[in-house]
Amino acid sequence: MTDFADGSHPDAAGLAGDALLRRVRTGNAFEDTVSRLLQTIRLGVVSPGEALQSERDLAVRFGVSRDTVREAIKALADAGFLVSRRGRYGGTFVSDRVPLVGLSGVLDDTAAESESVTPEDLDDVLGLRGILEVGAARAAADRALTKAQRELLWTSLRETGDAAVDDYRRLDSRLHLAIGELVGVPSLMPLLADNRMRINEFLDRIPLLERNIAHSNEQHEQLVLAILTGDVEGAATTMREHLEGSEALLRGFLA
Repeated sequence: MTDFADGSHPDAAGLAGDALLRRVRTGNAFEDTVSRLLQTIRLGVVSPGEALQSERDLAVRFGVSRDTVREAIKALADAGFLVSRRGRYGGTFVSDRVPLVGLSGVLDDTAAESESVTPEDLDDVLGLRGILEVGAARAAADRALTKAQRELLWTSLRETGDAAVDDYRRLDSRLHLAIGELVGVPSLMPLLADNRMRINEFLDRIPLLERNIAHSNEQHEQLVLAILTGDVEGAATTMREHLEGSEALLRGFLA
């Protein structure tokens, strides 16, 4: 993966970064570029204060013109997600405080319509999530992990547990994507990332409850321990119970 503009290498991004920084659909190049960049921010692939890749590198990855990348970056900067810095260590950086708005807050209503959530929407998104994430937890626990993979998982767990309330969903997303990376199947990551963005769009409509955060962190710890000790069924069961908690809240508030 290409280095960031500041010279750092996004090792933590791994397959998740590759999944998001892939070619966009040419028919909606601007909208898809904005969406993909927003996903890298909202899912924690590029953290607050970190630099994006250069416009040239992003254009190559997305398969679009540099003008399209520049326009997408400007839209996200105007919305408060990105800041530009000049000088030797300049570039485009993720804002220190990422706004808590989704794609509809960046694009106009013709490009991203804000619709009410139907039971069918929840069934689809949550059903796919269960298939993807329970399967990922099971597969990750069944693998012999490297030292670097173990450290990535521990780091993601610790950062999520220490997260401030207004940063919790980003770091929670990054932990879940880190589990997906452990599976070692690159084609899984775009599915996980896209599904997680849809989940987060729903979660952004409901309040963050401190008791739920505490419970989620307990489940995260149990899940990570199950994966690291090779407890395949324990990892799958814990992930399933963890997802059921989020599902209950979403259905309670939105259905």
